[in-house]
Amino acid sequence: IGLFGLAVMGQNFALNMAEHGFKVCVGNRSPSKVDLTVKRAVAEGNLPIVGAEDPEDLVARLSKPRKVIILVQAGNPVDDTISTLARYMEPGDVIIDGGNEWFPNSISRAKFLE
Repeated sequence: IGLFGLAVMGQNFALNMAEHGFKVCVGNRSPSKVDLTVKRAVAEGNLPIVGAEDPEDLVARLSKPRKVIILVQAGNPVDDTISTLARYMEPGDVIIDGGNEWFPNSISRAKFLE
């Protein structure tokens, strides 16, 4: 599972998934957040979390069909993140917006990805 967006909620969600046996690849615009999350995973029991250098690396590290959860600020950051990730994804891959977004925006983003 990929997770992009490592503010407090994203970082804790990644660690929670890893604690429950999921292998997680994390990414963020700020590399320092990726490094911090990987260090926390090691400190909290050598959890199965790896860091990605950029969105392309994150997608490349996932097995098909890929699943990427995004937890970024609502609005333009969601659009930018989806557009960036979509460049490297294929039909059948899934992007899950885990943020608090207005549902008509989610519908228009789904149409964009079709």
